This record gives sequence, structure tokens and C-alpha cells, in this order.
Amino acid sequence: SGERARLRRAVRIAVLFHDLGHPPLSHTSEIALPPLERLGLPEWLVDEPGRRATHEDMTLKLIVDTPLADAVDRALVAEGLKAADVAALIAGRTPPGGSPFVAGGLDYTPILRQIVSSELDADRMDYLLRDSLFTGVNYGKFDLDWIVQNLSFVEQEGRVWLALERRAIFAFEDFLLSRYHMFMSVYFHRTSIGYEAMLRRWFETAPGAYRLPADPAAYLECDDVQLISALRASDSEWARRIVERRGYKAAYEEHPRDPKRSPEVEAALQAAGVPYLVRLSKGEVSKYLGRRRGIYVKAAGDAVPIEQYTELFERHAEAAVLLRIYVPPEAREAAREVVGRVLSRS
Repeated sequence: SGERARLRRAVRIAVLFHDLGHPPLSHTSEIALPPLERLGLPEWLVDEPGRRATHEDMTLKLIVDTPLADAVDRALVAEGLKAADVAALIAGRTPPGGSPFVAGGLDYTPILRQIVSSELDADRMDYLLRDSLFTGVNYGKFDLDWIVQNLSFVEQEGRVWLALERRAIFAFEDFLLSRYHMFMSVYFHRTSIGYEAMLRRWFETAPGAYRLPADPAAYLECDDVQLISALRASDSEWARRIVERRGYKAAYEEHPRDPKRSPEVEAALQAAGVPYLVRLSKGEVSKYLGRRRGIYVKAAGDAVPIEQYTELFERHAEAAVLLRIYVPPEAREAAREVVGRVLSRS
């Protein structure tokens, strides 16, 4: 139907555009983004005015206040939609004129928003399988076809929400665990976390060396190559280490169920005069811990909130924290001795 085509068009553009605002090297350089107020976003898209902008804010800026907005407006004119409506889906907020996604007396905003960003969104389904393939690991795999075949919807008080047939609940649990294992094993790999720590140190200790602009045209010029060029031009110790691949090495690693010896290790390294960096990587089965997810399971003619239907969220309610202590490669042997002495104590 015309309504179906209209909603499908909007959600496709939202899914395609939802990460346009990622800065160079993805989340790592978000610390270099400008204050949110400098973006000049419409008031209805601003939640906390005093904070630093995120890549989501830059995405919204690119969609509503650049030549791209004009192109989206033209592309959606037949559907009676605008670029601001796409931004509303991405941001999870209602534009000033009310929801533009009402059809047949029902508001489809929740389910469209969930396709863009939720516990079961298109983004995760895409990146997990893609990253699993290109990193050559067996983590991140799940039964995409079975989940998609069993997607459904429920109507609650005139609003339409995402639902899953109960026969696919095991595939859903596997999907959540796949993401969790991918983070713990691949995204939180000790080498990438070490380089991310050094990059953050560079941003913090050389504040004028690299700042991302609020102007969208200038922002689009900022890519990985430009950031690496800035690192090469910097005389900061952290920049030099990154460029010359002399990265800090993990000297100590503490997994969630390990004895908590990191305070002792830190104290011993300090006493021995060994410089170090501490990094915490937090892995969560659900990024909506303690919150209602808005996804339902259809079972025996009833619709049950998914967090009540599966025990997985409860079993993994606590985030798993990987703690790593990094030292300069030239101090690695000294650090090994220090850590060895600490761990040999009863």
C-alpha cells in the first residue's frame, strides 16, 4: 500500500544515515567533538544542552542542516515527509508537528525507531555478521534468517511495537550473546584498546592538537587520513608512539572472575617507577540494563515483554569488566617482574 511504502522509505533512509556522524576512527575520537550548543541543532533535537556533542548529534546536524537535508526533502516529498522526520526516527524524538508516522489511526513510530536502534536493530544484525567474516572469528554469528522470518508486531494503546514469535527466542538469545562475545573477544582486544588509550591521552594532553569542527562541511573533511596526518605532525610522545607503532603493551589483565589484584599491581608499578595506563572495558549483554526494551514475544495468543519472557537479561544483568594495565614496551620486562612478584604473594 501507499502507507507501507511511505513508512518503508523513511526507515530505510534512517537506517542508511543513522551513523553518518561518526568521527575519524569511530568512537575513539568523540572526545574531540565540540560542545553540543555549537552545532545549533533545533531545540527539539537537544536533550542536555551543556554536554559535549556525540556522533549521533553530528548525524542529526548532517541530516537537518546541510545540502543533504534538501536532497532528502526532495526524495521524500511524494511521501509527505521531510529530512526532520528521518532525524526524529534516528533521535527517538517526536518533531514539533507530532508524529509523521501515523497510518490507519496507528502510530508506527516505536517499531520504526526499533528497526533503527534497539535490542534487535538492523545495525547490529549487519555489523556482527560483517565483522565476524572480516576478522575471521567464529564469534558474532547468529541465525539472521530465522530471526527475520519470526519478526512481528503488537499494538499497544494505538502504538505499534516490535515483536518476536516465541519459536525464535533461542535465536534471539544467541544473537545477544554473539554480540557480547564479539565485544569481549574482538572489539575489546588488548591491542586496539591499548592504542585507543594512547589516542585518548594525546587528545587530553595536547588539547589544541586536534579538535573536530562544528561546521558540517568542515566536519566531513575530517577522516581517518586527516587524523593520522595530525598525529604525524605532532611532537607529542603519545602521537609519536602511535605513528611509530611503539604502543604500550598489556602487562596485567584482570577478567571478571579473577581475584582483584589490580590495586596492588598499580602500587607496585608506581613504587618501581614504571609508567602505566589503566583501561576498563565494560561488556554488556544488553545496553538497556534496567530499562524496558519495548520488544514483545508473541506466545499462546498473548504478547509478553521480552525481558519477562527470557531469563538471559537477569542472568547477565551485571556488566563484565576487563581491566588491563599497559606499560611502555621498553619497560615491559621490568613490569613483568613487578607483576610476577605481586601475583606470587598469597
